[in-house]
Amino acid sequence: MKKALVIFFMSFLFSLTALGQTQSQGDVRIHTFGTYGLRYENFGAGAGLEYFFAEKFAIMPSYTRIFPQVGKGSNFSFDLRYYVSSGPSQLYFMAGYSQNWENNQPDGAGTTNKYVGANMGVGAYIRMTDWVGLSTELKFQSQNPQEVGFRIGLAFPL
Repeated sequence: MKKALVIFFMSFLFSLTALGQTQSQGDVRIHTFGTYGLRYENFGAGAGLEYFFAEKFAIMPSYTRIFPQVGKGSNFSFDLRYYVSSGPSQLYFMAGYSQNWENNQPDGAGTTNKYVGANMGVGAYIRMTDWVGLSTELKFQSQNPQEVGFRIGLAFPL
């Protein structure tokens, strides 16, 4: 798995140098969001950075802190997004790598479990003004707890 990640990251870095200047406007967005898991009803809050490396394609690494009823958890996702529409309302499909860390002990002591998997989903970016937009996403994650979650937040183009 580590070799696959290294190959993926190296391929990504190579594609950045090969593409040169991809987009001159709106090529990076900072996201802040809240999440809600539909199966276990856990809330979370996080942030991410979206980078457009080619026309209609973006990558977005993000980190989410999850607040379960007992214990603590977090998630790291590295997603590839393909935008099917452009303009003020942009629809995209996404797939990517995801990793969860969970500790189910009430006081935080105990063992932290790590789960690796994939995710896929659909989302939308709706521009509200030139400096902020609404970002929504419905995502399924294959690793434990295998949950469909809804994400809503703000995106700030740089």
